[in-house]
Amino acid sequence: MLHAQNQYQNTKVQTSSPGELTLMLYNGCIRFIKLGIIAIKENDVKNKHINFIKAQNIVDELQATLDMNYEISHNLFSLYDFIQSKLFDANAKMNEAAATESLDLITELRDTWAEALKLVKHSDKVASNT
Repeated sequence: MLHAQNQYQNTKVQTSSPGELTLMLYNGCIRFIKLGIIAIKENDVKNKHINFIKAQNIVDELQATLDMNYEISHNLFSLYDFIQSKLFDANAKMNEAAATESLDLITELRDTWAEALKLVKHSDKVASNT
């Protein structure tokens, strides 16, 4: 069963557009932050650390993929730096408030990205019908 899930996930990643891959990164980051928050509440230091490191790695990847030729990329880079600092505090200090703040920011970015993808798909559909 696990092999089939991994195969499905690999196929999904390989066939997704760059925009969809970014959405997957956001969703993964959200999932790991939520698991980190649960671990803080349960005083589970090991799983807290594992999940916040995974979230930080995703934020690193999001930063690495920015095209710095655009001003918005510089703004996003700074926001990702801020999120990284909150994730570090959450991990190092068992700081649930910092984790929640990073979760709120990543969720807002994900929701905005998802809406932008919908708009692009809609405009592509309209363009192909004309």
